[in-house]
Amino acid sequence: MRKCLEKKITATPHIMNLKVGNFCVICFAVFIQVVHCHAVDPDVFRNITQLITSKGYPCEDHTVTTSDDFILGIQRIPHGVHGLEGNGPRPVVYLQHGLLCDSTLWVTNIVKDSLAFLLADAGFDVWLGNSRGNTYSRRHKTLSPKNPKFWDWSWDEMAQYDIPAVIDYIINTTGQQQLYYIGHSQGTLIGFSAFSQNQQVAKKVKLFIALAPVAYLGHTKTPLKILAHWPEQVYFEVFGDKDFLPSNWFFKLMALTACKDKLTLPICTNVLFLLCGYDNKNLNQSRLPVYVSHSPAGTSVKNMIHYSQAIKSGKYQKYDYGTGGNKQHYGQATPPQYNVSNMRTPVVLYSAVNDWLADPKDVSYLKSQLHTRYNSTEIPKWNHLDFAWGIDAGKILYSQLIQILKN
Repeated sequence: MRKCLEKKITATPHIMNLKVGNFCVICFAVFIQVVHCHAVDPDVFRNITQLITSKGYPCEDHTVTTSDDFILGIQRIPHGVHGLEGNGPRPVVYLQHGLLCDSTLWVTNIVKDSLAFLLADAGFDVWLGNSRGNTYSRRHKTLSPKNPKFWDWSWDEMAQYDIPAVIDYIINTTGQQQLYYIGHSQGTLIGFSAFSQNQQVAKKVKLFIALAPVAYLGHTKTPLKILAHWPEQVYFEVFGDKDFLPSNWFFKLMALTACKDKLTLPICTNVLFLLCGYDNKNLNQSRLPVYVSHSPAGTSVKNMIHYSQAIKSGKYQKYDYGTGGNKQHYGQATPPQYNVSNMRTPVVLYSAVNDWLADPKDVSYLKSQLHTRYNSTEIPKWNHLDFAWGIDAGKILYSQLIQILKN
């Protein structure tokens, strides 16, 4: 590969005359050369719809407008590769991704280990959500992503606006009374938040399956713990006041270079692995370029600050604007706390022993606060991302989930 690149770059000498200020142009040129030099998994370049249809599954693209005017892109896999089987409506399952991910999380593993595909083949009507600000939900009725006001939200707004809007849309579209909700990481966080404070929405969820459940973050071991001690203003000065780690050409370039070479493979363990933990023994490294090309998929800087606040305080509460800001937003000096004991939706929790983000101690405290019916399982050796990308995810977890939903 190195010889191929040297040959191709030498063949375009004008690239070598570019100044340092044109570094991005150089990187893009190298990116193009890599595509020609090296065998690339086509899933690196496919969007969510193409990832689904390329495996023989049907895909529908839908848009959902929230009550605060964000336009969310969601996808539907109405049935499996063998088409519709049986009579009557298919049970509905709504999958919600985690922090810095998007709906591709559920379909980037190989088919037999991708939850969305397995559910579709098992007879379910599968819907894939996308939180505001990620690759497939960067639209608003009046605001542009270039406007800082577009990014003035955290997971509070995802729970208050995104989850109710998507659930109502799915219910209205399918004509069914209830659905199953499966969340991973942030998908569980906004699920606990939404279902504990909005009983009308909660009634539409037959069962909540929480993978790597997040609510309390006081014991997390990720580098976010270091950032939690930064003053809010420093956070904004360093990262800006808009989006945080959107999917872009840089991660495509990483997928095509560092992720394909054994010597540079450790570099490819991007920010997601840094935040959540890296389990190289249970990761299909041949799929690593695909994972990195789609994740991280972006969120707001304000959302990351909210995570830092939760880590520092150890509390499950709304965004902290400071005493004055809290009085303006909430009518009190401190941010209101979420009370998961109010949740009545039955929940099944799956956690992992080596999870850096959803630490076992925090998960244990979450369980102590639940007053609804629940079951819980702790998976040994797994980390945070094994729930989506683990080599043995289909065998260890997904077969169980399908049986739970069928029974």
